[in-house]
Amino acid sequence: MKNKKLLLSLILAILLAAIGGFFYLNQQNSTSSGNKGTIRFGSKDFTENLVISEIYSLALEDHGYKVERKDNISSSLIHNSIVNGEIDIYPEYTGTGLLSILKEDMQTNPDKVYQTVKSKYQDKYQLTWLNYARANDSQGLVIRTEVAKKLDISSISDLQKHAQELRFASQGEFDKRDDGMPGLEKAYGGFDWKSSKIYDNSLKYKVLDNDEADVTPAYTTEGQLVDTDKFTLLKDDKNFWPPYNLAPVVRDDTLKKYPEIKGILNDVTETLTTKKVTELNAKVDVDKEDYKDVAKDYYQSIKK
Repeated sequence: MKNKKLLLSLILAILLAAIGGFFYLNQQNSTSSGNKGTIRFGSKDFTENLVISEIYSLALEDHGYKVERKDNISSSLIHNSIVNGEIDIYPEYTGTGLLSILKEDMQTNPDKVYQTVKSKYQDKYQLTWLNYARANDSQGLVIRTEVAKKLDISSISDLQKHAQELRFASQGEFDKRDDGMPGLEKAYGGFDWKSSKIYDNSLKYKVLDNDEADVTPAYTTEGQLVDTDKFTLLKDDKNFWPPYNLAPVVRDDTLKKYPEIKGILNDVTETLTTKKVTELNAKVDVDKEDYKDVAKDYYQSIKK
């Protein structure tokens, strides 16, 4: 009888140990596959923001978080999405925060712009700006490299002096905006172009490549700019345009719940330069690779 009880006790102990081990392993597997918590990561509806959002998302997943991707949110709606609690994080640009969201006066010092948006977002929206990247997706002017070399043009001041010899490819709205041609002329003087025609923004590099124009407005991380044999981005030597440095914006309640994510995302941000982001954009917009594949390859290259 005693032997029977001893045997039953032994069997019960083995079963309990097995069950306990099962639940422990299951918990460990759940954590490694993304059960530290769920984070809703948003992105705007253009290549660069999609790629960067995906890189950040992969980093969070690699550290045990489950990520719900909320992709392709309109730029005009994404701020409201995070304020209203529909998303937890998304990559924003310091210049956009300063001018479009806060409606502050223009500033051109990157640190001052960052400190302004960081402080005012905290006070007004309970949102935290994490570290900003060296990557700066600002506005600029691009010239055909052949023409730049011929006329010795490397800056917008140089360009202004030779405007009468150059054909300008505008996108229409640029001619009217305060941060477009009117503002440029206040900073640099008049641009008396040889000719100025309006083209669709998506065609601007084709227009330059086909020798239909010489100069066009652009953003400083556009993928086509990797082809420096064809296109030269001119230096904004009078610092007319404000900086548009990338940085993750996070809800305070999310950061309080998951404080670890600050370091995870800042480590990724540290790797993002203007040149690197331009190259990532080129892989998608020029080489036609899938943005998720581009993001995955990049994350694997920086993974610690």
